[in-house]
Amino acid sequence: MDGFFANIVWSDIGQATMDTLTMLVGSLVLTILLGVPLGVLLFLTDRGQMDQNIAVNRLLGVVVNILRSIPFVILLIVMIPLTLMIVGTSLGVAGAIPPLVAGAAPFYARLVENALRDIPRATIEAAQAMGASRMQIIGKVLLPEALPGLISGGTVTAIALVSFTAMAGVVGAGGLGDLAIRYGYQRFQADVMLVTVVLLVLLVQFIQWSGDWLTRRVDHR
Repeated sequence: MDGFFANIVWSDIGQATMDTLTMLVGSLVLTILLGVPLGVLLFLTDRGQMDQNIAVNRLLGVVVNILRSIPFVILLIVMIPLTLMIVGTSLGVAGAIPPLVAGAAPFYARLVENALRDIPRATIEAAQAMGASRMQIIGKVLLPEALPGLISGGTVTAIALVSFTAMAGVVGAGGLGDLAIRYGYQRFQADVMLVTVVLLVLLVQFIQWSGDWLTRRVDHR
């Protein structure tokens, strides 16, 4: 067994794990901060909603769909000039976060929109009848009612980001994906590949378990 793990440098594994977690947490926070308002806007401007604006809704929908349709590896490369402008580098953890957010925020926005669609129309109409303002309806009706769906969507998005961080290793973003590519694949070190895959699987399992637990805690239906 020791011979099989002969190529493992545990300090490198630890650093790669920290890089992956940094990319995941940083990009997830920014994804939520961008995705929630975008999803709310998609919902409110849709046909039959209180801020119906078909032109704006379709424009936003096209932008979201375009970003969602670009494979993430290609998005990494296409965004290199913009990433350089934003963070000053296209490499490492910092260089990975802008494309991670660009790839995940539209995905999460659609999940937010779908969660808001599950809210009964009568609930929104009751708030309007009581004279609630638009911001009050968003902050005290829409988001609280959709919270289980928002958390569930956030869990799905976080798991997708784990996959994205692994793919970001292709362009030298660091993390477990980078370690798996440089050592596990390019140098045929099966033990490195095995350890990185196991750690990524455990991370996904932890995210799924935590998301499911939190969704159950806030869902009072």
